[in-house]
Amino acid sequence: MTKVLSIRDLWDSHDIQRWTGALDAYWAYVRPENERLEREFERLDAQSVQELSPNGWYAFLLEKYFRWKYTAPNRYESTTAQLRKYCLGDGIAELDGIRSNLFRFDKNDIASGLRIAAGIKGLGIAGASGLLAVLFPSFFGTVDQFALKALRKIDDLPDRPVLLRGNPQAIGIRVGTAMIQVMRRKAAENARVFNTDSWTPRTIDMVLWACRDPEEDAGKRRFRTHD
Repeated sequence: MTKVLSIRDLWDSHDIQRWTGALDAYWAYVRPENERLEREFERLDAQSVQELSPNGWYAFLLEKYFRWKYTAPNRYESTTAQLRKYCLGDGIAELDGIRSNLFRFDKNDIASGLRIAAGIKGLGIAGASGLLAVLFPSFFGTVDQFALKALRKIDDLPDRPVLLRGNPQAIGIRVGTAMIQVMRRKAAENARVFNTDSWTPRTIDMVLWACRDPEEDAGKRRFRTHD
């Protein structure tokens, strides 16, 4: 596995090799059987999702997004049990209405985006953020317990008091919004410092996930899960 700096050491670094090394380290946490889907989502064109049929949108969530987000089989089963409820009555039309809202809201309004995506059965704020990050990586990153724990280690973050009040196991909208704001600021800073547009909130969340203390893995958390 690629050795990376602790997030405290990396955060204020202007060394491009350190940052790209941290980003590369993310892939060491991806299960081999999940890498194809991860790579597909890296190249995802949001317009292709917008143009899916209503049933195609449901299938995208069921077979792709939820599999990406919930890599533990038990979590996939429990969350998709909620998603499958859209197969009843006018559920597919209701789900398609949420998609329409996802492609209409002001992407600068983080909280509104999270509320809309979290309206999908089976998704909380963490799951909502992941969907937004997959569709709109230039505006959103994924918030989860590991990203939150990493950000809490950065002592001089102005958002730290809000982050410290959050529950890593049940991230709420206020904390999720604050985390994405931090990711946006750091992405903009890296873009300016390194003179490239390749840094986005999504790539920052990948770095946060990779920059973790070895003791936090405890073996069973070796591979990525955005829970």
